[in-house]
Amino acid sequence: MKNLIRLEELAMFAFSILLFNELPFAWWWFPALILASDIGMLGYAFGDKIGAYAYNLFHHKGVAILVYAIGWWLSNDYFLLSGIILFGHASMDRIFGYGLKYEKGFKFTHLGEIGN
Repeated sequence: MKNLIRLEELAMFAFSILLFNELPFAWWWFPALILASDIGMLGYAFGDKIGAYAYNLFHHKGVAILVYAIGWWLSNDYFLLSGIILFGHASMDRIFGYGLKYEKGFKFTHLGEIGN
């Protein structure tokens, strides 16, 4: 099952690259921004509960799709870019087994405990 989930996430990551290529930004913007979503990890400096909330806000695909939809509605390439980066990053994280976090701590995710 883990490999099937990884394959599905790989397809979604590839889709984010495809969507990015439709935007008027230079190719290097994608690799330069793909790790930007990890700024949500700074929430863990304030404890596990705030950390999980902040991390999940930047790694929830529903948020990414909402940001993208706002960009589409407003015809704003920067919102579109932000939504694509959020979506692509969340998919990339899930390929490596990093899921949405529980309040118990960073290593407890919806995909299972990290490191097991």
